Amino acid sequence: MSGKGKGGRGKKTGGKASSRSSKAGLQFPVGRLSRYLRRGGYAKRVGGGAPVYLAAVLEYLCAEILELAGNAARDNKKTRIVPRHIQMAVRSDEELNKLLGGVTIASGGVMPNIHSVLLPKKGAEGEDADKPKKKKAASGKKPKADKKEEAAE
Repeated sequence: MSGKGKGGRGKKTGGKASSRSSKAGLQFPVGRLSRYLRRGGYAKRVGGGAPVYLAAVLEYLCAEILELAGNAARDNKKTRIVPRHIQMAVRSDEELNKLLGGVTIASGGVMPNIHSVLLPKKGAEGEDADKPKKKKAASGKKPKADKKEEAAE
């Protein structure tokens, strides 16, 4: 070979166009994120790999949150993920909770939590410890010792 010609490389004519998302094996739109990065004014120039990387990171985060939220929905015997399940998933995961610490999820509610001080004490007496002890009702009569003290005054 004399080194001339393409030798099978380069664009094939008449081929079907494929998106950058499909080339990267992603579901998130690489082209749209590229446009957002260019028009957002974050930098004068945007490299070709930046939107692909951003799309991959966003897709991973969404997949992680949706997996945990799906588990939370299944735990509650539901087939549909609602904001409450997303809240439970994010707050139960240590790393996602740190990432989304300042985020309020609309209609998410709060994590169920009762402080240990407020829980009833478990004693060695068994069943008697669960029931609160009844105090004797105060009668109108005063004890004899109190009457003697009043008389002395």
